[in-house]
Amino acid sequence: MSSPPSRLRSILGHLLPLSPSDPSSSPNPDGPHHFSHLSPTFFLERAAAIEPNAEAVYHLTANGRVLRRSYCEVADRARGLAYYLRSKGHKRVGIVAPNTPAFLESIYGIVAAGAVVVPVNYRLKEADVRYILEFAECDCVIVDKEFEGLLAEYRRASPGVEILVDLDTDATEGEMSGPFDEAVLAGLKYDRETGGKGWADLVSQRVANEDDMIAIPFTSGTTSKPKGVVYTHRGAYLASMANIVESGLNVPDGRCKYLWTLPMFHAMGWTFPWSICAVRGTHVCLRKIDYSLMWRLLKEEGITHFNAAPTVNTLLCANENAEVLPRPVRVTVAASPPTAHLFEQMTSLNLMPVHVYGLTETYGPITRGYILPEWDVLPPHERYARMARQGHGFLTSLPVRVIKPEQPEGVLIDVARDGREMGEIVFAGNICCKGYYKDPEATRKLFAGGVLHSGDLAVWHPDGSIQIQDRAKDIIISGGENISSVALESMLVEHPDILEAGVVAVPDSHWGERPKAYVTVKQGGARVTGEDVIAWAKHQSSISKFMVPREVEVVRELPKTSTGKIKKNELREWAKKGTPKEFLAE
Repeated sequence: MSSPPSRLRSILGHLLPLSPSDPSSSPNPDGPHHFSHLSPTFFLERAAAIEPNAEAVYHLTANGRVLRRSYCEVADRARGLAYYLRSKGHKRVGIVAPNTPAFLESIYGIVAAGAVVVPVNYRLKEADVRYILEFAECDCVIVDKEFEGLLAEYRRASPGVEILVDLDTDATEGEMSGPFDEAVLAGLKYDRETGGKGWADLVSQRVANEDDMIAIPFTSGTTSKPKGVVYTHRGAYLASMANIVESGLNVPDGRCKYLWTLPMFHAMGWTFPWSICAVRGTHVCLRKIDYSLMWRLLKEEGITHFNAAPTVNTLLCANENAEVLPRPVRVTVAASPPTAHLFEQMTSLNLMPVHVYGLTETYGPITRGYILPEWDVLPPHERYARMARQGHGFLTSLPVRVIKPEQPEGVLIDVARDGREMGEIVFAGNICCKGYYKDPEATRKLFAGGVLHSGDLAVWHPDGSIQIQDRAKDIIISGGENISSVALESMLVEHPDILEAGVVAVPDSHWGERPKAYVTVKQGGARVTGEDVIAWAKHQSSISKFMVPREVEVVRELPKTSTGKIKKNELREWAKKGTPKEFLAE
């Protein structure tokens, strides 16, 4: 049994940062010598120590300048922010910004200060932004100048909260800089004046408890209030390490150059802000999706990797600047089920898809569709169809399962691995979130039976891979037949002139409900009507007769979430009330 002083030190170790001058400041003074608590914050400090001059950031700023920063510079700025936040006593820091260097630096600086990151979707309404910042109990907010107006309602309600505005310019001081840069400089000065301890006195190498909260990203909240998802240091570390392996971020004889198309606010950028720094790669930041700029960067900056939803990849492939790249680029694809047709298009341009699947509640990706050598002998369409499966559990996760629906809560019975019986995908293991912030009942439901429930329906193939059929609420039951909206969308986009498709259920007096499709057409393609698509579906496609939609509406664009998912709830409203004028095709 440990002595009272030892037990007291152990308790204080969870409450106070360890002092580097204290002889007990080893990674784990009261635990086994071979154990230290895991945190991905250390990846930046480590990268700057190994390759201080390596390029960490490439960015086209809001004032139109190209900004390049080394790992030494990024680490110094994150360290300065950390000391500033700590000097002010801030514990929960919101970030409302696009993919900028300030966002990246904040992810490290906030946690190094012993605080928690609260990333906010800047595409939300003022009321939702206020709700998230208040619910997460933020005492400071870092906001990009472009989105400062989103804080108007929050500022009126919480006038005492400090707001640090980032101007996203190439200046770090003077009139072209702003409050965020001033805070960084003030923090560096504070460190110098208090002994110049640098990273050694911050939460980087030494974390009191790896199960402590590191971030609270929020779900999209399309049908209810957004839920705060609790990420831990350990979970973020292991998810980051898995992404290095699963997305192939360790580039042989070179350096990973990662293009930030995925929002950093979404599930903490799927933990890639940590993964890229772990391999000392370059973060190529983008303020917004610009397909022409993306193609220029792919060609001129030697991009090796990016992550994007199927809809982003669809529009990228359809862009007028699309051409076969001289070297392969790994594209991690997730957010909604992709089609075999899309993967064939991407591969033809040397955009090599790495198909993953996950949730905000799983730190982003948690499964991968592994491409097997024996598929080389398959016909191309079948090979791409197998690539479009959601696959197997990640390296640092436990195996994914598919369980029978409509069982008593907590009863887990696996479906048959026959590729036909449909059930719910569930997860377990290291990269499941800790729970929902301040919502024990929702947490209990999420982990009923000891597994994390996805709400997604899938089949389980004999080879152990899973394949999503739909969200439970999106399955269309027509005359006793289950129609997967995902499967129907995949078949509709094989029409030579269709770019994207979204399918929802509409009431039917005879069959109960039936599918209705909304489609967009390729730029420069033939004029296509809904009747044309229905005729093609009946006579030229592989779509089963009972799945053919009776209604197909051609629209300018489909409503999407910030991560590129089609908003099925809005399409259902369109079906009830009519398509909004701004979405009607000419």
